[in-house]
Amino acid sequence: MRTVDPRPRAAGKHPAGPPAGTRPVRHGLVLFITCLALGAVVSAMASLNVALPDLARDTHAGQTQLAWVVDAYSLAFAALLLPAGALGDRFGRRLLLFAGLVVFAGGSVLATLTRSPDQLIALRALLGVGGAMVMPATLSTITSTFPREQRTRAVSVWTAVAAASAVVGVLCTGLLLQEWSWRSAFLLNVVLAVVAAAGTLAFVPESAEPGQPRLDVGGALLAVAGLLALVYSVIEAPTRGWGDPRTSGGIVLGLAVLAGFTLWELRREHPLLDPRLFRNRRFAAGSVSVTLQFMVFFGFIFVAMQYLQLVRGDSPLTAAVGVLPMAAALVPATRLTPRLVARIGLRRPWTAGLVLVAAGMAVLSRLAVDSPYGLVVAGLLPLGAGMGLAMTPATTEITDALPRALQNVGSAMNDLSRELGGALGIAIFGSVLSAGYRNNLDLPAGLPPKAAGAAHASLAGAEAVGGTVARDARGAFVDGLHQAFAAGAGVALVAAVVVALLLRRVPSRQAETADAAEPSAAAPESAAPSETATAPH
Repeated sequence: MRTVDPRPRAAGKHPAGPPAGTRPVRHGLVLFITCLALGAVVSAMASLNVALPDLARDTHAGQTQLAWVVDAYSLAFAALLLPAGALGDRFGRRLLLFAGLVVFAGGSVLATLTRSPDQLIALRALLGVGGAMVMPATLSTITSTFPREQRTRAVSVWTAVAAASAVVGVLCTGLLLQEWSWRSAFLLNVVLAVVAAAGTLAFVPESAEPGQPRLDVGGALLAVAGLLALVYSVIEAPTRGWGDPRTSGGIVLGLAVLAGFTLWELRREHPLLDPRLFRNRRFAAGSVSVTLQFMVFFGFIFVAMQYLQLVRGDSPLTAAVGVLPMAAALVPATRLTPRLVARIGLRRPWTAGLVLVAAGMAVLSRLAVDSPYGLVVAGLLPLGAGMGLAMTPATTEITDALPRALQNVGSAMNDLSRELGGALGIAIFGSVLSAGYRNNLDLPAGLPPKAAGAAHASLAGAEAVGGTVARDARGAFVDGLHQAFAAGAGVALVAAVVVALLLRRVPSRQAETADAAEPSAAAPESAAPSETATAPH
């Protein structure tokens, strides 16, 4: 991954293999190590969701704090992904990969030693910093060290690992929680990161492009500040109230800073992310779709894991296995999509997939305290099939809509859309769930203040109180779930409408490509297209 600059680099800046005089590169080991590192940081996004009930009972974290424990990682990851990739390109991908793994492992070790929710939130953000350093370095290492004839296969393996790691992480954490506490999820991070770091030092060659343009520090700081203000205000809204001036002011401030980021990038010679690329409607449709799809997906996982364990009473492993019907529908739909696109075009399968996601979320929004598991499956199947139908064209169009010289932009934007969508999804779903839970929780009169505070903070706290408080809290949680999943259905429908409108009367691919390349018109004529490989994520 490189700095997201639409201008092609000069020829000769992209190494085709290891420098002369160095030891031979063992490509199989390089691929294994980079994919191990990738799997560790991607699985950490979703795996902790399985441990939330256990974590809430042990640390007494409230519902808002639980949202922050999960989202601090995704937010730091998304905000730092682009500048971290640029730093790796300039100063060395092996160096950044190793440093990121050290940060990731160190933060995980510290997380096992704390029982404070606030400290855990800070440590999860630290893990997100490490993850942002690791992820772009893995793909850039592959594309810069593998020979051209091996690169496509290696990138396809990277893509498969990136796609499967979230599900594998959820299942592994569920298995660990059968015998150990939530800390075992962080110990798994340590083991994976230490093995990957040792392998990086032993087998991964260094690669860098010191001739890269200067990092857009101002753009990076504006992006981080805007995202932080926006997500913080959304997550804290149920605690402070949506009408509180700090909530509305924080949301407005976040949006204003992100608007300032857009204006800043338009004036930069080498922007971190050039907003003019979104004039390409295929690129814009893919970016919006991936962002909103993963907003729904990560928000669903955050709420569903708590519902299955705290409301239905499933064990962590049973809850993790319980969402597998979604994957069972997603995989065949993903394989079917290219044939459907070839036969009936891009627009209909893509929008149909997003409508199916909305239908699945609508079904899941009808879950009750005593709903049979069959109703869960009835929602998971269209949700998975819809994700499969929509994900493939969305991911493909982000990269295929751009010319070859801008393929690094497509790869980076795909990663950013996924992580940003996940961070916003957890924030929004968690906020709606928390507000619904608190507004619908009716505690009995005379309840001791300590017990009332625990029950009001989270369903896990109410379960610890027991009796009618726990029963009423489960009902209040389901009320919040209804609102969160209904919001998810609305988000998916919005995505379907946006994609349908953007793809309506889309000009020829050649015209789209020329429009996307327009910002690079001022590049020197001697510049040659990058040979960077791309990988849908």
